[in-house]
Amino acid sequence: MSLVAKSLVFLNPAKLAPGILSRLYSSKIEVPQFETLAVSVPSKNVFHVEINRPKQLNTFNGAMWKDFYDCFMSLNNNPECRVIVLSARGKHFTAGIDFNSLLEEESKAQEYDDVARKSRIFQSLITYCQNGISALEDCVKPVLSVVHNACIGAGVDLITAADMRYCTEEAFFQVKEVDLGLAADVGSLQRLPKVIGNTSTVRELCFTARRLEAKEALELGLVSKVFPDKDTAIQKILEIAQTIASKSPVAVQMTKKSMVYSQSRPNEDGLEHIKLINQMMLQSEDLRKAAMAQATKTVTEFDNL
Repeated sequence: MSLVAKSLVFLNPAKLAPGILSRLYSSKIEVPQFETLAVSVPSKNVFHVEINRPKQLNTFNGAMWKDFYDCFMSLNNNPECRVIVLSARGKHFTAGIDFNSLLEEESKAQEYDDVARKSRIFQSLITYCQNGISALEDCVKPVLSVVHNACIGAGVDLITAADMRYCTEEAFFQVKEVDLGLAADVGSLQRLPKVIGNTSTVRELCFTARRLEAKEALELGLVSKVFPDKDTAIQKILEIAQTIASKSPVAVQMTKKSMVYSQSRPNEDGLEHIKLINQMMLQSEDLRKAAMAQATKTVTEFDNL
């Protein structure tokens, strides 16, 4: 057993500073690296993804869309990863799209005179961006997002593709696209109504581009809880993530898979879907382990999936 591995066995993670713990686990596990995202492993089976363009207010450029897709598809296939916490470095969660990057893409379309050929360029661009956001939903590992300060435009698209949302007291949210002469096209118009469940309020937010403050976001159900500051929020959400990571990964991942599938389909289709999944998953060793732990009031560990 390596020295790092021995340290992890004998040290109490709860008593270690988050930075030290992250370095210990990160040195033990292969962590993917990206240009616009910082990835760490603060505790066993919990991966922390941070938007990392603080000098640019964490705005989305061409590289970030790709990084989100590559990152979450990588973690989707990483057996060491069971839960993902998503936050951001710097002053804001994100100020939305990087307009310089957007203008560069628009200039490519201007090379053509024909509207059909221009449209094909934009079709590819929008698909590229949509895939980056949808990767959070397509990833079978639960994604817990933590917002501080501004969450504008693409940021709203991003968090509505996450499974759970939290924020700080100073956080605000804004579907900003109408102020820019655009209709939001990477997820807000599709996911936000399902998250909030009030189409009147969602349409007001999308038509007016007004700010949604943290208190109202909590009342509407956009976030599950509001924390006084970022450090407190990250600490508490990492604790929730650790709880989820301790559960059977078969149970957790199939739960997400079924909920994502069922959210836009009739109940009958969702029931058929989970039936097909569980006719296999009920044969898993995890079911026996979990039942034994419940019966004996003991804690068990589950193998990676």
